[in-house]
Parts: sequence; structure tokens; C-alpha cells
Amino acid sequence: MTNNKIIVPLDVSSLEDAIALVEKLPQVNFWKVGLELFVSTGSDILQYLKEQNKNIFLDLKFHDIPNTVAGACRAASKYQVDLLTLHATAGKPALEAAVAAIKDADNPPKLLAITLLTSIDSRSLAFDLKVPVELPEYALEMAILAQEAGINGAVCSPQEVSKLREVCGEDFLLVCPGIRPTWSVTGDQKRVTTPSQAIKAGANYLVIGRPITSADDPNLAWQKICQELESK
Repeated sequence: MTNNKIIVPLDVSSLEDAIALVEKLPQVNFWKVGLELFVSTGSDILQYLKEQNKNIFLDLKFHDIPNTVAGACRAASKYQVDLLTLHATAGKPALEAAVAAIKDADNPPKLLAITLLTSIDSRSLAFDLKVPVELPEYALEMAILAQEAGINGAVCSPQEVSKLREVCGEDFLLVCPGIRPTWSVTGDQKRVTTPSQAIKAGANYLVIGRPITSADDPNLAWQKICQELESK
């Protein structure tokens, strides 16, 4: 089903606002909980979403030494969410430690490595971060590193997803933020494509936030995106 490919972020700061958004969009099956909401509400929002039989993408982007990353992933696995993120740049030992930490958990989450934030463009990568590698190659190398460490998939820009799919294979999950329908504004995302372009390129899931949640009519925006995907 098309709507199972779309993950909508709960980019709000309170449990009350999060519940209101979920109730406003009952047709959404997959929700993303990021740093702001999790820091504000703790596990309360996760418990609520589980009670509503929703799938959960816990996007906390762990980035620390291996022991700390392992402990964080072990603790997060107790929430029995579906997807959990950590930065590929934490390094291979940290990625391997994360995999080992949750291998015996009940219903462990799928681990996703962040390749490069979609707010970073080629110029920022080269001049601000001083990375002497072209952006597409860098994202691919981060995905390969994660796959070699046993990570289930990666979060990447839709502009890189085709190459990652080609190299990493069909079993490697690819989740793409930076999705913008033609009728929406780009905002602070630098590397974007439309929903249908991202799915055609090989994405498993699309993270689509403001085009839906900030729309005058969120339900209509959701329907337009689903119709676009179904027509391709």
C-alpha cells in the first residue's frame, strides 16, 4: 500500500500537540519521533503510538563512542520501535557495537545509518566540514561502511538513493527525507526530489513532513501525495 511507504514526522514539542496531529491524520500508519519530541515527552509518545497500532521511526541519530552507542541502542530497543537511527560517522566499531547490543532483544528495531544530513550540500561538505570527497561518493561510502558493520539500512537524500540501491542491493533499507512534492516549498532541505522520483530511484520509505503537516489542509496534502505515487 502506498501509505505504508510514507513516514510523517511528529515535529512538535508536546505530547498534546503530537496526539492532536495523529488524530488529525488517522490514515497515517508510520510516524517519526525525533529529538525534540522525545526529549520533551520521553517514552510517553512511543507508548501512545503503540496503543494506536502505529509504526514508529525513532530518529535519535546516536553519535558517540562505541560503548555509549551500544548502551543507547540497547535501551531504545526496549521500546520495540520499528526503525532506529545512528550516525555512520560514529565509525565502524560503534556501528558493530550497536548491532551486537540489540541482537538478543525482543522485536529489535531495524538500525539505519545516517549517511549525510539533507541540510548539507556539496559546498558545505567541502568548505565547512573539510571533506575532500564528492558528496554522492561520500554518502555511498557511509552506506557501505554501515552495511559492512551489519546495519540494516541507511538514511540518505533521494538524490543518492539510486546509486546506494545499485551498490548495496535490494535487502538494504533506504529511507529518504528531503522529499518535496512539486507544489511545496523546499525550506531548509538542500538535496530534494519529488515522492515519485524517490520511489522510482529505489527508496523503501519517504519521510514527508512540512508539505503535509504545515499544509492548510493536511488531509488533502496527504491524499495528493498518495495519488501521485499511485499514478506512477
